[in-house]
Amino acid sequence: MHSYHSPSPLRWVPSLYFAMGLPFVVLNMVSAVLFKDLGISDAQIAFWTSLIMWPWTIKFLWSPFLELFRTKKFFVVVTQLVSGVLFGVAALSLHLPTFFAVTVGVFAVVAFSGATHDIAADGIYMSELNTTDQAKYIGWQGAFYNLAKLVATGGLVWFAGFLYEGFSASGAASFDAYVSSWSIVLSILCCILVLLGLYHSRVLPSSERPTAAHSLKEGLGGLKEVIAAFFTKRHIWYYIAFIILYRLGEGFVMKIVPLFLKADLASGGLGLTNQQIGLYYGTFGAGAFLLGSLLAGYYIAHRGLKRTLFTLCCIFNIPFAVYALLAWFQPQSMWLVGGGIVLEYFGYGFGFVGLTLFMMQQVAPGKHRMAHYAFASGIMNLSVMLTGAVSGYLSDALGYGVFFIVVMLATVPAFLVTWFVPFTYDDKPNDNTL
Repeated sequence: MHSYHSPSPLRWVPSLYFAMGLPFVVLNMVSAVLFKDLGISDAQIAFWTSLIMWPWTIKFLWSPFLELFRTKKFFVVVTQLVSGVLFGVAALSLHLPTFFAVTVGVFAVVAFSGATHDIAADGIYMSELNTTDQAKYIGWQGAFYNLAKLVATGGLVWFAGFLYEGFSASGAASFDAYVSSWSIVLSILCCILVLLGLYHSRVLPSSERPTAAHSLKEGLGGLKEVIAAFFTKRHIWYYIAFIILYRLGEGFVMKIVPLFLKADLASGGLGLTNQQIGLYYGTFGAGAFLLGSLLAGYYIAHRGLKRTLFTLCCIFNIPFAVYALLAWFQPQSMWLVGGGIVLEYFGYGFGFVGLTLFMMQQVAPGKHRMAHYAFASGIMNLSVMLTGAVSGYLSDALGYGVFFIVVMLATVPAFLVTWFVPFTYDDKPNDNTL
């Protein structure tokens, strides 16, 4: 538990979840723009950048083993350093003739490192903070996780566009200019994560004692126990349906939105440049997400999750209609495009923290809290990964306008399952039970 002698949560919660968000956002969203610039097709981009997200879905399989060796803090620091170095390797791989296959392979290893980091980081959050503080800082957690979106889909995508213009102006061929600009961006990511790893080696709290390595047999036995205990939890099958359906609409749009924004008008897109995408989608949009996450955290802490969950679901899912409107009318006004994205991202930020806190306080509690939260978040990512993998083929077949209408229909089950979702544990704002 968090004690008076531990560092203030504000010293480590924001930076920890910023470090968690960066690899996920870069692999899930920024990589789509990177590969689009380098001439890869939409269907291939959506499929492969979804497939490499698989470790976030199956991370529960190795979560029990993290309890058998060293500490959660150890795994957080090591995976931040490893992910940073691997982004440096990816920067070099862009210069190879087979850059797509090699870069996807490197990103797949980053995904494994990032998923391992997430298990340990969430374990620290749940073990070092009581439930009151979990609710209090959930907004900070969500805000800085998604500040990574502002930095990555905003700042870094914009910077890639800025560098591209500079390299093009100096006479470089278009492909070579994109390779050079994205190599620099991936190198910046390398530096950020390595610095965060060094910072967290000093400031992260760790109330647990380091453990020695245990046997593989013990680890497998622990995994079997964790899985069995998870599926015997009260209301677990309803909770699984809730976790999958809450983000179903988002899973479809996540890969396609940046491709839609970049596609030319004749193809049904908005014809934005990398710098415009960085400004609208990354900077303004992620800033709105940041604000929505912070406000939602205090809103939930004041009223309790049970009283607010359906409202959060509505605020999360309804604004996806923005993209259907943008696809049908293809406005060129900065205010309409930027305003629509800001509205959607504010709702996304406000509603997303409800699902995160629900998994922490209704699904995870019990003997295997860290592993069960990893299990729940893995199921959540499975939903997003599978819908993302088929989204490129679906949008190619239907066109952007019809595709985003289908997305709106996919949000309907989320409203139904949220309205009736049962609560296993009391969620009074000042409840301290785990």
